[in-house]
Amino acid sequence: MIILDGGLGHQLRAVGAPFRQPEWSALALMEAPQFVREVHDQFIAAGADVITTNSYAIVPFHIGEDRFEAQAGELLALAAKLASDAADAVSHKVYVAASVPPMFGSYQPDQFEVQGARRMMQQFRRHLAPVADIFIGETLSSVEEATTYLEVFADCAADLWLSVSLEDADYEPDRPKLRSGEPLSELLLSIEGMRFDALLFNCSQPEVMADAIKAGRA
Repeated sequence: MIILDGGLGHQLRAVGAPFRQPEWSALALMEAPQFVREVHDQFIAAGADVITTNSYAIVPFHIGEDRFEAQAGELLALAAKLASDAADAVSHKVYVAASVPPMFGSYQPDQFEVQGARRMMQQFRRHLAPVADIFIGETLSSVEEATTYLEVFADCAADLWLSVSLEDADYEPDRPKLRSGEPLSELLLSIEGMRFDALLFNCSQPEVMADAIKAGRA
């Protein structure tokens, strides 16, 4: 069994870190990074085997186009260092998962644009790779979003995890769908033969994810 950390954004808010929309969890990196380290330490103390870099909100959707162009590299490097330092501070092995979010906003597969996503994902790869034991593409919501992520990170040294978000509305137990409305079966066919080390589901109702796990094993 592998124990992952919890939601960074929720815990940052709980410990009193600067927190508002649209910056969300990125605001703590900008204004008070010590809170990010504190949260990593808390998750490790609670038994997490894997901690996730606070990089989910370092996208134009949250921090704006201008700030992304000017500061993304610096913020990604800081997120990497904070997670790595926390993992290195304990005597047992803690793995660092480098978070690669939807490049154009969560649950918005209709906004996805391949070339722009590739360009931004390359920044994530460049600045997070030095500390990453794992890359995790999180909350990806369409086949194109998922396959683009797998293509960009295909030859990285770290393990490659793909985590997709499932549609909760109009739920059909025997036919799980991505947020895009595409059947999970279409994703499974599309990534067959591509390199990935784990397929996960997140930010969906538990019963929806349970049925998706069954479908993935079938």
